[in-house]
Amino acid sequence: QGQLVESGGGSVQAGGSLRLSCEASGGLLSTSCMAWFRQAAGKEREGVGALEIDGKTILAPSVKGRFTISKDSGTNNLFLEMNDLRPNDTAMYYCAAKGAGGYCVPLPLLFENWGQGTQVTVSS
Repeated sequence: QGQLVESGGGSVQAGGSLRLSCEASGGLLSTSCMAWFRQAAGKEREGVGALEIDGKTILAPSVKGRFTISKDSGTNNLFLEMNDLRPNDTAMYYCAAKGAGGYCVPLPLLFENWGQGTQVTVSS
């Protein structure tokens, strides 16, 4: 089974940008529905967006127009480009993978393979 390792988190001011990376081993990028999630302190984990094997993406309404999900199969990386960041985007961000069967939507219960997370903090 492949592993997922996130990087790229940090602290930024409101309106700033960050790009998160998720290095995926074991062929996950080519065989899995991939997704990004986030969990703020004291809140439940929520889906940010998902990327199907064919490249189609779905984004949560709260981030649509500001965040973009993409992948680079050559480097086995999944990316989350985040622009116009807001204080309420502050959270631990996780990438995750699930088998290609079924719906590719960012619902935590569907995903079985998770990274360790990377912290994003946005100050006002």
